[in-house]
Amino acid sequence: MSGVTGDNALNVENLKVHFGGGTSLFGAKPVVHAVDGVSFSVPAGKTFGIVGESGSGKTTTALAIMRLVHVTAGRVMLGDTVISELQGEDLRVARRHFQIVFQDPYSSLDPRKRAGEIVREPLDLMQIGTLDERDAKVAKLFEQVGLRPEQRALFPHQFSGGQRQRLGLARALSTEPSLIVCDEPVSALDVAIQAQILNLMTRLQRDLRLTYLFISHDLGVVQHICDEIAVMYLGQIVEQADRVTLFKNPQHPYTKALLAAVPTVHGNKRDRRNRVRVKGDPPSPINLPKGCRFASRCPVVEARCHETLPSLKEHSAGHKVACLLNENPDYQLSDN
Repeated sequence: MSGVTGDNALNVENLKVHFGGGTSLFGAKPVVHAVDGVSFSVPAGKTFGIVGESGSGKTTTALAIMRLVHVTAGRVMLGDTVISELQGEDLRVARRHFQIVFQDPYSSLDPRKRAGEIVREPLDLMQIGTLDERDAKVAKLFEQVGLRPEQRALFPHQFSGGQRQRLGLARALSTEPSLIVCDEPVSALDVAIQAQILNLMTRLQRDLRLTYLFISHDLGVVQHICDEIAVMYLGQIVEQADRVTLFKNPQHPYTKALLAAVPTVHGNKRDRRNRVRVKGDPPSPINLPKGCRFASRCPVVEARCHETLPSLKEHSAGHKVACLLNENPDYQLSDN
């Protein structure tokens, strides 16, 4: 497998990840529909964000793309390679082209290894370059992520949280991947440090033409770094659009509720009047409802919503929505 050639670095087609199933002495085992038919593409050099509340399936989607959980159905393509079908040595070799930055920099680094060893490890495992070339690569990576040369001799516990995440970024960059999956990479950091890491990621993307899949529950972070955003709810994408369109013209009631929950320092009466409130908890991913999965919490639900599962349809150019009510452009959300 070589690097990405073409417009899209990543293509995900009808991805499904189900846990459980089968039979036991007590009968059929329940099936958890963690991801249930997700499709999207990420252009090379761009950042695609996935947002949603806990349990929406966004992290499982990321782990499935990284082949860290079993893919039940669907295809994941990195460039022209179907990475969801790779096994054994082929998968191991291909991993240099897609790397991940985990949420918690405190637990994602081996505490027994020095920083330089941590960054160098993927190069050693995949036998990339000569020994001298690997040393030079590690030195360059430390400089690129803003770490000092002498810090290569330190252990992870001697770094701050932000520095550890810089270390995680350096490790992910070491194999020169086509795609970097970022699973809530700044949620464990202070706000000021978050901004530093996001600015670093943006600079690295510009300099190295990186492609990011960015998972987050923080809409402010997503708005800062992503080019296109998908909103997930209970294993499915309910709305997808470019950053400007999604924040200025959200169409799905769930998206509007998420945006209404974001605190602002300049709230006004119009914001309060148009605020969408969502009550209750999501349905169980084991016993999914027949119709729209958001129907039990939707403030504008109709009878048909409980019977028909909406599909993700084009609302306008590049803007997709999965909502039966959205077929009527005059529908309005009322405060509930």
